Amino acid sequence: MTSLVGNAAAVEAFLASMAGGALHHAWLIAGPEGIGKARFAAAAAARMLAEAAAPGTLPPGLAIPPEHKTAALIASGAHPDYRVMKRLPKDDKPVAELARSIPIAQVRALQPMLATKPALSERRVIVIDSIDDLERPGASNALLKNLEEPPAGTIFLLVSHAPGRLLPTIRSRCRLLRFDPLNEAEVAAVLDAELPEASAGERAALVRIGAGSPGRALRFAGLDLGGLDEDLAAIARDGDPHNSRRARLARALALKSAQPRYEAFLERVPGFIAERARDLAGTALRDALDAYDAAVDLARASVAQSLDVSTTAFEMGGLVARLAPRR
Repeated sequence: MTSLVGNAAAVEAFLASMAGGALHHAWLIAGPEGIGKARFAAAAAARMLAEAAAPGTLPPGLAIPPEHKTAALIASGAHPDYRVMKRLPKDDKPVAELARSIPIAQVRALQPMLATKPALSERRVIVIDSIDDLERPGASNALLKNLEEPPAGTIFLLVSHAPGRLLPTIRSRCRLLRFDPLNEAEVAAVLDAELPEASAGERAALVRIGAGSPGRALRFAGLDLGGLDEDLAAIARDGDPHNSRRARLARALALKSAQPRYEAFLERVPGFIAERARDLAGTALRDALDAYDAAVDLARASVAQSLDVSTTAFEMGGLVARLAPRR
């Protein structure tokens, strides 16, 4: 697994709290999706459990050696003091679609563990990824009881992509640890490690579409976003006066096998327009901003209303064509 990249200040704040010996019982790890919050929660959980089992024996930092007993138990799913709660596959089939939420039954299933003392040390850790997925109000209220009266030695790590939507009573019981989008160099470092076979152009395009989120960028790996960017750049350069590039792009994206690439295209076009708008001024800038707003609206409508793929792709290309210099 790639080591945690970015958000050094948040990591240091957590480690300082650990070193101070007075860890809060519930942490709300908040920030945009795909920036490493769940990876941090897993690493922090392992570190806390390892420290509690053998205080003062670990090297500085968040990581623990892969051969450490705690790491081995977690990797095998056999650590008695560690639980991860997340959405489960429907019908108990690993390849099935995930359930829409984390139901109250999953929260209640924690109670036998919480009713006893931790097994291997004085600490246990429960990770919820993500707390946004808790079924409301039942599961949220069931968890709230544990946050209000935390069992001795229990630490909750709650991953949230949208903390403002959580119950205020849950937020008020947690210490906030905020994670921010990564910078381009940090996203590129993650992609270099995760996609060593990808071309430099493909990784550069993924960095752009990721917009600070390596997770978002990795969702579109292998879809030739570099090629999409080349098509968009050509349209923006000359406006595609004969509609040939837009028509070719629309035909290619309309293929059933191209659905993932079409979804990437819908996300990429607004960002592409925004990037080009930074170098414009006056009327050209106003036109670009109008095109950006229209692209965002069209992308949303395409998903919500299942608009025709070919027509939508062609219209998106037309919005990019507005960036071409007027002659």
